[in-house]
Amino acid sequence: MRHTEFWARLDEALGRARSRTWAELFVLTELGNRTTVEALDAGVAPKEVWAAVWRVLELPASER
Repeated sequence: MRHTEFWARLDEALGRARSRTWAELFVLTELGNRTTVEALDAGVAPKEVWAAVWRVLELPASER
């Protein structure tokens, strides 16, 4: 998964305006107590970050 696909999926899940703020503020323990932005900036693969986001947001399996 590329960064662009990650952001497109997050935009779809939360709405474009909300997704960026959520990604900067919401801390996920699964990502080492980092936000999604911090995890991506630290080099965590977008696919791994998306998996954590998918679980915490309890999205349907079709969005995995």
